[in-house]
Amino acid sequence: MDSLGKRYHRLVRSFGYAFQGLFNSLKNEQNMQIHFIAGTLVMIGAWILELPRNDYIVIFILIGGMVSLELLNTAIERVVDLVTEEYHPLAKQAKDIAAAAVLWFAIISFIIGCVIFYRPFINFVTNL
Repeated sequence: MDSLGKRYHRLVRSFGYAFQGLFNSLKNEQNMQIHFIAGTLVMIGAWILELPRNDYIVIFILIGGMVSLELLNTAIERVVDLVTEEYHPLAKQAKDIAAAAVLWFAIISFIIGCVIFYRPFINFVTNL
């Protein structure tokens, strides 16, 4: 196999590993399942309310950020668990800080979502 073929094969394989990580997380992590369901419901709500394109862009960024942070949080938890099975304050801090990053982004995403959805939702309800 030539150099270009090897690089292409490595690239395809790396995408495969990334998808394995995503699907493993979706299958085994309850929080990832919650984020996936919430993101799907948000997208359905955006479609029903016929939000403008710019709002969709913001929503996609927020959902992508949320999923990315949850994946990083899961990876950090796994690495900490791999390094030590014993309780250690630094291991706890690492896990807590990673979880806090997810929580903070979720709070900010919720606030932004309320700003985006408020007026279209009120208009939708009043026009029923």
